[in-house]
Amino acid sequence: MEQRHQVVRAASSPNRAVALIRRADRLWLWLGALSVLEVAGRRSGTPRNVTLTTVVVDGTRYLISMYGVTGWVRNLRVAGRGTLRRRGRSEAFTAIEVDGSERDRVIATFHARNPRPVKQDFDRLPDAADHPAFRVEPIS
Repeated sequence: MEQRHQVVRAASSPNRAVALIRRADRLWLWLGALSVLEVAGRRSGTPRNVTLTTVVVDGTRYLISMYGVTGWVRNLRVAGRGTLRRRGRSEAFTAIEVDGSERDRVIATFHARNPRPVKQDFDRLPDAADHPAFRVEPIS
């Protein structure tokens, strides 16, 4: 039986400061601070791209949704795999959704490494369950 994920709250949007930071996506990509996630659309199967920050906890990479259950989260749940592009390299991976203490560690690391405007956006959805997190396991 397929497990259905509950949407705790609707996805939110970035505040003005984060929107300004996002305008410099090309710079952040060039510096290696951001990655591009490519995942198949859940309905169309068409590749969808979104720019994200990866969070590294104890040598393991994670993707976390700042804005709740967004389109990329739904697509990744259905596809179960994607491709991360960073600094000109592409890496196929399997996505494993995590929760509980593992997700709590990812959230704590995310908070410790991001500036205040980003934290404020994240905290608009205060419940940890509002922030889906995925462990990135490379496909060799």
